[in-house]
Amino acid sequence: MSPLSCYLLVAALLFAVGLAGALTRRNAILVLIGIELMLNAANLNLIAFWRYGPHPEALTGLMFAVFSIAVAAAEAAVGLGLVISIYRHLRTVDLDEISRMKG
Repeated sequence: MSPLSCYLLVAALLFAVGLAGALTRRNAILVLIGIELMLNAANLNLIAFWRYGPHPEALTGLMFAVFSIAVAAAEAAVGLGLVISIYRHLRTVDLDEISRMKG
């Protein structure tokens, strides 16, 4: 197996764990952790394709990964801010019990 396929296999497993965590958990914080795992799997793919691509000296994959990490940090900050706000008003972070947000 080539080194690229090993990285892609690890990224696929990481994405699958994140997706399963985001879809099966009821706690809002654990859902955010699952989403972060999926973003990290995408970053691993970006770095792997950059490193084993035709022009690794171009640094394009690395720049995409750094941009993706910055977006993930902003997403985590906004998501945790929303979770804290919901907890202060409803005293729960259980996604099934949060029904006041429905239109």
